[in-house]
Amino acid sequence: MSEQIIYLNGEYVPKSQATVSVFDHGLLYGDGVFEGIRAYNGRIFKCDEHVDRLFDAARVIMLEMPLTKDEFKEVLVQTCKKNNIVDGYIRLVVTRGTGDLGISPTKCPKPTVFCIAGTINIYPPEMYETGMPIITAAQRRNKATIVDPQIKSLNYLNNILAKIEANQAGVPEALMLNHDGIVAECTGDNVFVIKKGIIYTPPIHVGILDGITRNTVIELAREMGYTVIEREFTLFNVYTADELFLTGTAAEVIAVTSVDERIINDGTVGPITQKMLVAFQKYARENGLQI
Repeated sequence: MSEQIIYLNGEYVPKSQATVSVFDHGLLYGDGVFEGIRAYNGRIFKCDEHVDRLFDAARVIMLEMPLTKDEFKEVLVQTCKKNNIVDGYIRLVVTRGTGDLGISPTKCPKPTVFCIAGTINIYPPEMYETGMPIITAAQRRNKATIVDPQIKSLNYLNNILAKIEANQAGVPEALMLNHDGIVAECTGDNVFVIKKGIIYTPPIHVGILDGITRNTVIELAREMGYTVIEREFTLFNVYTADELFLTGTAAEVIAVTSVDERIINDGTVGPITQKMLVAFQKYARENGLQI
């Protein structure tokens, strides 16, 4: 099997040669932004939306992009082609670049850009049929007034601390609340609850990533005739939901059947969740930028 090819600063190099400096501020300080992107059926899903979000995050942290949006899209396409990716996962990263040991970004004259195209499976396949248990983390989600979760930055320590709690509890994911006890999101997924046929999801301002899969599911659900409401809610609404599911680029759509050992409804994957997963997978395989 040939070695995986990585895009790195204008070149396509073998994985064994894809290295960055130990003085890169993405490594030293988590100073940079990234996107996780899926390819389905030879197409890059929601490519424009991912690149737009990357540029938005870069603007917020005042990171000057070294490529245009069209050039980034070409990098995504070519990295997939060079690795024969038809269905896979792409990680596009832009760091502040190589500097000194000081924190100032002014010491980093040129950003580092790399792109990896491969595969990812964050949850076992059987969980998409049976659902999964999760816990609520003691770790709270970052406040937007500190590090806004809308910035998909390289500093994921807030999420990682909550993920450690999930690992210690022996479950695959952890639900995170904001500082007011309002449900925000999981460590890598957005959250949806269903009650009496109505779908609810937390609004952006409670401290969540504006998920691209989240937005796609909202659009699909409304097209299917469901009412979707962005509203604040607490753990009470989670525990008493008829159905609960998560969305994310890597996760797609996956049911949660228990939270903190409270069984959600009858503990099986609900009918609306099943329909949303089928609808999303169908839509994803039929739409996107051709590789």
